[in-house]
Amino acid sequence: MIKTCVYPIAGYGTRFLPFTKEVPKEMLPIGAKPLIHYGVEEAFNSGIKRNCMITSDAKLSIKRYFSEDDNDPRKEYFSRNNHIVSLTNIIQNSEFSFINQISMKGLGDAILHAKEIVKEKQFAVILVDDFCFNYRKSVISQLIDIAKMYPDHCVVAVEEVEEESIHNYGIVEIGGPTENENLFRVKSLVEKPKAIDAPSNLAIIGRYILSNEIFMHIENIPRYDKSEIQITTALNSLAKLDKVLALRFDGLRFDCGSFPGFLSANIFINKES
Repeated sequence: MIKTCVYPIAGYGTRFLPFTKEVPKEMLPIGAKPLIHYGVEEAFNSGIKRNCMITSDAKLSIKRYFSEDDNDPRKEYFSRNNHIVSLTNIIQNSEFSFINQISMKGLGDAILHAKEIVKEKQFAVILVDDFCFNYRKSVISQLIDIAKMYPDHCVVAVEEVEEESIHNYGIVEIGGPTENENLFRVKSLVEKPKAIDAPSNLAIIGRYILSNEIFMHIENIPRYDKSEIQITTALNSLAKLDKVLALRFDGLRFDCGSFPGFLSANIFINKES
């Protein structure tokens, strides 16, 4: 059973400056709720109750957001708000840990910070920049369903992207078939290739189920000054062992790490509400 979700949220949010000089990017609102709320809610509704935030001292507002203050004079008023009631339920029935990532050394390094928290065989990772929507089952729930059938594998969510966008993503090279037309064995992963060099148009998005084995493969990545430690490098090592699967998920994804994606997500949610 997958009990832990890791949220790498220590980044600077430079594409939203000057707003993110004071407010974490993860607190940007989609409708009435911030991005980080949606991520935790997605995990919670999928049965995950342990949340590990890889963060920084500049983002204390996120820690406060997922805390209760019995002395808050607004508490009685808040208790009549459905969003607050839902958030309180998550807070009271979940665990939260906050680990500082002192310097930004890539997604692989951020995930490695969770090594002492993750005890189970597989765990989830949600990048809240990727706002995902599904009318039936969330993307992380879809990945969990696959992970149950492949308990020693990593499962990454992928979607088809346009040729002009390929250079922005990690791209998977498909290996052998599976019994599911939307599930692929991964032969290799390429970080942000040129379109002409890309092995496919299937891009990895911010939802993962990773095996505990990933930590060893991250630790084995050579360290160089100022170089980032990419999770795709570690996943490539596991792909060589036929231990990585890619799921073409059912649902919508908005890149809220960019202003156009953030705006599109808000327009979409406004229409849905």
